[in-house]
Amino acid sequence: MERLKSLIPDELKGVIGRSAPENLTMTSSLLLDFLRPLPQFQQVIRELTDPDLALCRKSKEAALDSKQKGNECFMKGDYVEALFFYSHALRHAPAKSEMDVNLVATLYVNRASTMHKLGLLQECIRDCNRAISIFPAYVKAWYRRGKANASLKDYRHATHDLEVAVSMEDNPSRKSQIKGELSIVLSESSSSNEIGMVSNNGEDEKVDSLAQSKALVLQCVSSPHKGRGLTSAHDIPPASLVHHEEPLAAILLKSCRETHCHFCFDELPADILFCPSCTIPVYCSKNCQEQAFGKHDTYLSKKNLATDLEKHVTNAILANPTRNTGEDICSNHILEHRHECGGAHWSAVLPPDIVLAARLIVTSIEKCKASGTIFNPLDCLDFVHNYAQNPSVSKLELHVYAIVLLYCLHQYYNSDFPLSGASVAQLILVISQIKVNSMAVIHLKSHNRDEAFGKCSKFFTFEEHITQDTKQVKVAQAIYSRGSLFNHSCQPNVHAYFLSRTLFVRSVEVVPAWCPLELSYGPQVGELDLQGRQKLLEEQYSFQCRCSSCSELNLSDLVMNSFRCVRPYCFGAVLEATHYKRLESNFLQVSNASCTFKLSLPLLSSKKDISDVARMLLHERGANSHIAAGHCLSCGSCCDLEYSTAGSKSSLANIQRLKDSLDSDQIPDAFVSEMLSSLSHLRSVRHPYSKIVAEADDNVAEAFVRIGELKLAVQHCVASIEILEKLYGSNHIVMGHELMKLASIQLCTGDRTATLSSIERVESIFLLYYGSHVDRIFPHLKVLRTEAERLAS
Repeated sequence: MERLKSLIPDELKGVIGRSAPENLTMTSSLLLDFLRPLPQFQQVIRELTDPDLALCRKSKEAALDSKQKGNECFMKGDYVEALFFYSHALRHAPAKSEMDVNLVATLYVNRASTMHKLGLLQECIRDCNRAISIFPAYVKAWYRRGKANASLKDYRHATHDLEVAVSMEDNPSRKSQIKGELSIVLSESSSSNEIGMVSNNGEDEKVDSLAQSKALVLQCVSSPHKGRGLTSAHDIPPASLVHHEEPLAAILLKSCRETHCHFCFDELPADILFCPSCTIPVYCSKNCQEQAFGKHDTYLSKKNLATDLEKHVTNAILANPTRNTGEDICSNHILEHRHECGGAHWSAVLPPDIVLAARLIVTSIEKCKASGTIFNPLDCLDFVHNYAQNPSVSKLELHVYAIVLLYCLHQYYNSDFPLSGASVAQLILVISQIKVNSMAVIHLKSHNRDEAFGKCSKFFTFEEHITQDTKQVKVAQAIYSRGSLFNHSCQPNVHAYFLSRTLFVRSVEVVPAWCPLELSYGPQVGELDLQGRQKLLEEQYSFQCRCSSCSELNLSDLVMNSFRCVRPYCFGAVLEATHYKRLESNFLQVSNASCTFKLSLPLLSSKKDISDVARMLLHERGANSHIAAGHCLSCGSCCDLEYSTAGSKSSLANIQRLKDSLDSDQIPDAFVSEMLSSLSHLRSVRHPYSKIVAEADDNVAEAFVRIGELKLAVQHCVASIEILEKLYGSNHIVMGHELMKLASIQLCTGDRTATLSSIERVESIFLLYYGSHVDRIFPHLKVLRTEAERLAS
């Protein structure tokens, strides 16, 4: 879009930069009239919407080339690479003719054979089912499915599969080979007393927790400072499911396009599926593929078979070769990819929030068509926007993207979306609403820390115990009609999380009747200090937070970035760039180079901890209560900030250098002593409750894990947790993640009692935040408990 913006005259840029919502139609018309005749603009639109110029077209030549490469890898025994090339071939293979369908079926079976070699048996069966569903007379699909079912000890299905293959095979030599395999299966079946691992045609049982969960009835209310929000007329106990909802529209982020399903947003399995008409989306199952695009399979005729085998074939064809994606997706949604899939690739090029706006508008158009009502883009969202607060450069960008998006949608909907300034203006406001009200879909990813640590290094092996860490991955952006009404707090009383694309909101404390239900938009107390939280919320959401944590003095904001007082026995905190001044009896003025805040003093219950680190803020009056940056908040002593800052940076750099050395062969002989010396120096200049010290302790613990110093690792992990408890509180979700990390290390030391104690704390925290979904979100937690209980024997 930069080349289009560079063509716009400065005078027109100025008019757009000064625009307001009430004159958007005028500025949109001016820019549309300017761009429309330009050859450069017409070229951009052609590149985005012309199927002949699209880079996402199916290509039989590309499919055959990848198939050949896959065959070569398979013959060499490089099954991982073969799997990649067969999937790449499926991505590009068209399916418009019988010959095309035969190629697709062949690729499914080739990939199934590869997955069989890799031990991915359920995935192998699903690919065989897909081949059978489009080519029921394909002998190799039945043969491979029979072999996979036999490997799963599902001898009943294996026998039927191989019998179908024998009945369909015309080549005498191959028929004899299949008969031999069938004899082996029949022999193993008669001698086996095991209950087979039935494949169930690859269809996993789904958890119907949504049907069992009943959310509370919420009411929408308005307040002077926060506008509309949600509350309940009844007291809400902790861990209650407050709300769950499917999105109005959602879009996978570009960074996750090759790793996550484009519909449900779960991580992709080995047997991925693709859009039947383009090469952009990737899906985890046929269910997700059809939810996004619609049904498309072509079934070919079957050979005449015996009645029992005919029934077996029919069951296999009708089977839905899916996988467990958790909760069932609502079936009455609009097909979200079909309007993007006319051979054009604009949905892959434009930013996610612009594509999300298109999906939301398409949903509205289709619903209006179904109900016979008149379509108005502004009816899509009944939410506020921040267009007027945008800087000039953002307003210009919104105008350009809205015009480009208008042309993309006009290609599919024609008269439903006229090429006019009014249409552009409406799109600008919808995009502005999305920027403020959309939610980031976050999935939790547990990864083996032995992988992150280079297989635990050459110095130590965890045996069968695996130390794991959990990180948040932003996978998608979505609009939730009801979920978007939850207001923000830096100390929220509800927690939002996602299973696939479903939003769940759960209370994390007792919420009295009519108390606002507030979740975190990102920054929380303990994660960022007051200035950091305010800056982030202002930049992303255009508001200044007035929650209780941002209007009342709290311990976390005072200490998380603070230095230690120079007096040996003083526990006071020293801040680098913040000035405090006591105002009237119960208020403080807090200021730095960029902003000033007015805070109330805390309640009596919170004063003790704050008094330990900032006595002068609570008890002094007049000139003594005016504490400049670099002075102790408890005794007023002046700290040499330049010395303390340099010492802190030096210590952190040494810790990082030592940690990085574990990835090379240049590990210092005095690794442990150097690491402990650097950490000790950091503690000598940073406050004991500083988050920087907590993070350093965590890095030291990780380094000690890698070299096998597990007892030292436990000590520093515990030290980090003790600091974080001061910053976040003992029941915060962050503590759950840190305690699970600790439990994993304790397990490796063989300390059963300590491991189970940590696990019990983790479980109590996670049950508060995730309720009955804990096992699904944190499967490793159950493994940890099982392994810890085994230590007793």
